[in-house]
Amino acid sequence: MATTSPRRNPRPWRWWGWAAVAGIVSAGVFLAVAELFALLVARDGSPILAVGSFVIDIVPQPFKEFAIATFGAYDKVALLIGLALAVLVAAAITGVLQFVRPPLGVVALGLAGALSVAAVVTRAGATPFGAVPPIAGTVVGSVVLVLLVRRLGAWQFELGAERRRADAATAGVGWDADPGDPAEPAAAASPSEPPRSVVDRRGFFLLAGAAAASAIVVGLGSRVAGATSSSIAAIRKALRLPPPRTTVPVPAGAELDIPGISPLFTANRDFYRVDTALTVPEVDPAGWRLVVDGLVDRRLELGFDELVGMGLDEYAITMTCVSNEVGGPLLGTAKWLGVPVRDVLRLAGPRSGADMVLSRSVDGFTAGTPIEALIDDGLDAILAVGMNGEPLPLEHGFPVRMVVPGLYGYVSATKWLTGLKVTTFADDEAYWTPRGYSAKAPIKLSSRIDTPRSGTPIVAGPTKIAGVAWAQPVGIDLVEVRIDDEPWQPATLSTPLNGSTWVQWFVDWDATPGTHYVTVRATDAAGTRQAEERTPIAPDGSTGWQRTLVTVTS
Repeated sequence: MATTSPRRNPRPWRWWGWAAVAGIVSAGVFLAVAELFALLVARDGSPILAVGSFVIDIVPQPFKEFAIATFGAYDKVALLIGLALAVLVAAAITGVLQFVRPPLGVVALGLAGALSVAAVVTRAGATPFGAVPPIAGTVVGSVVLVLLVRRLGAWQFELGAERRRADAATAGVGWDADPGDPAEPAAAASPSEPPRSVVDRRGFFLLAGAAAASAIVVGLGSRVAGATSSSIAAIRKALRLPPPRTTVPVPAGAELDIPGISPLFTANRDFYRVDTALTVPEVDPAGWRLVVDGLVDRRLELGFDELVGMGLDEYAITMTCVSNEVGGPLLGTAKWLGVPVRDVLRLAGPRSGADMVLSRSVDGFTAGTPIEALIDDGLDAILAVGMNGEPLPLEHGFPVRMVVPGLYGYVSATKWLTGLKVTTFADDEAYWTPRGYSAKAPIKLSSRIDTPRSGTPIVAGPTKIAGVAWAQPVGIDLVEVRIDDEPWQPATLSTPLNGSTWVQWFVDWDATPGTHYVTVRATDAAGTRQAEERTPIAPDGSTGWQRTLVTVTS
């Protein structure tokens, strides 16, 4: 007769930690298998990248601005880290659900797989087999989750049975096992064998360890193999562009020799990058096509060699991101090699009534550019194939991108370009317009202090305050600097290359010990002074005078 009744699952929450481990390992297997199949079957089928791109698309405007302002060029790294943490938490919850209420964990994992499939197949340029990687990952991850939780359940049950037998033996009483209970005393291990709970515990850890190790090796190996197997970087390196018909003359005095000032031309490695691509698209120039359609007399399709064969010229253009705060770093100047957009559009014959060209990237991004900015003979809007003497870097749009002076990049600077649709603002919307930004966005007159920098003390005595100013496409006429509440003093300007590039400027200053506020403002060649009022970057770019605190030591 039993004098005590056994408790089959005493305090099950104590096992939730191991159940969470089972969920995390299973999620790792899911992602690793998906990455392997993405490598073998469909490069666009990576769940983490597809979901990350989907998140970029749906994140509200204030969060995008916060990410760019906080993380700058590392905003995508921050997104991936955030996604990884979210996956970690969700995977742990999935393991606990499978442990306490099977098959809810498998259902949750299946839901994650379905969402991954949806994110993959709805992306621009999705291939027919893009759904295979997340489906394969879901199946294998679910199997591993079931096996791990079963091992965990067996370990829990056997350990509980052993404790009940020990309690009964200590009390000198017996207890009745449930019919078919594997913890029946007769089924106890012999003294020469380890307890059954120890065996089940080892089985759980061995399976979890093997699955985790395999996930790491397969997942990372697939990612590395995918990166190293790409031939696009090698194709770009081997590409030889024909020499330009015209080059940019650099007059004497165009670049000031002042430590800390932005160079006249920004090196490719230092040029800012802001786009919606979570991973850099890889486009083979041999297979690249530009389609020009919409409100045109003739649908046009050009290959890379045909575009380059139209003749290349060199252009000096400063580019600015709408996300650039007052005094911010999201701008740069480069020598671009390309073909005027107006020459390409003339081949297609835009129809009257069209007022916008919707450019499309291979990753689905779109930009809406006023057509007058592209066909104006006085503006050098170009389809660029080269940057600072070499083919476009992969991250800056290889093989072809748009560069339009005087417009913020989100309405003009489409990278990895594949299409130009001649249309109207009334009929089409670009990527950023429904997300709170203006459909038209001319770059605003602005100026920046490069040196001295706030937070970096300087020594008292003669020094130079220097920076850059830009006013596309008319150019800069005057830059003024004010120290504390003293009168404004005009700065010395570098010789401008053209109205579409920034100019450098400086003033001499006999710095005295203490802290000082330095303010800068500019006036363009049309007589317009830079707006003093501070406004945010949305909906069409920030305004305001930069005012920085400088510490001077004796």
